[in-house]
Amino acid sequence: MQEKNAADQPFFKALLVPHRSMGQRGFAILMAALLLVWLTFGAMFLSIGAWPVFGFFGLDVVAIYIAFRINYRAARAREEVSLSRLSLDIRKVPPSGRAEEYSFNPFWTRFRVDRHTEIGITGMMVEMRERRVSLGSFLSPEERESFARAFGQALATAKGR
Repeated sequence: MQEKNAADQPFFKALLVPHRSMGQRGFAILMAALLLVWLTFGAMFLSIGAWPVFGFFGLDVVAIYIAFRINYRAARAREEVSLSRLSLDIRKVPPSGRAEEYSFNPFWTRFRVDRHTEIGITGMMVEMRERRVSLGSFLSPEERESFARAFGQALATAKGR
């Protein structure tokens, strides 16, 4: 019984999340700076009687705020990959939060990597019979390379190669 439990224990786990170069603090600083610029130039245009410019310039600030909020919402997506000798489990969580879970037998699973000569890895997919699940579509090319190398080795280990 102890041997079966050891085979069930994951020896490879990965959490894939989209990269965001600006954190919440940077976003707050950016928005404060934009508001300061808007108020400064808006007051100048108001003083010379060009009041529509004040409003339209304010719309730009609102549009930038909305674009960043949408971007941060998309950053909530994640993919969890767990591999043991008996099971490959993938849990994909979109920004909405409704998770999709997939389970594969590692022995029958194929890891396919699509490459472009100039870009590098353009897509990664786990396949078993007619079931396919893409992985890491939101990762940068360097992150895809790193994950593909580590996951490929782990899958080969699970298959006993």
